[in-house]
Amino acid sequence: MKTGTITIGYLQDYIRAKDYRPELVKDYYLKLAEECGELARAIRKNLRPSEAGQVKETIEEELWDVVYYALAIANCYGIDLEQVIPQKEALNNQKYASGVSFAPPAKEIQRETPSASDGQ
Repeated sequence: MKTGTITIGYLQDYIRAKDYRPELVKDYYLKLAEECGELARAIRKNLRPSEAGQVKETIEEELWDVVYYALAIANCYGIDLEQVIPQKEALNNQKYASGVSFAPPAKEIQRETPSASDGQ
């Protein structure tokens, strides 16, 4: 598995710092639905970057947009997905018995609130 420094918690903090408007939760949902449609189009056309660093109108761009709005919605409801994911995976493993256990690294990662200047 690939390891890195971006976590669900960091992304939630980042999005909360730059785009936290709970009163717009329905608009965030509509944007999520729109981005899912754009992702479907990108997948159907197999739109991949033509060169390094080029993500405009690609599957990569649309996946990030879907994740962004899903996390923005979680933030509106005060849902910490790093807490929910293990609980939901435990239910999934009981239901589907895939034989693969969900075991994130035990090391605690310090969550910092990103500054608004980090950009999207």
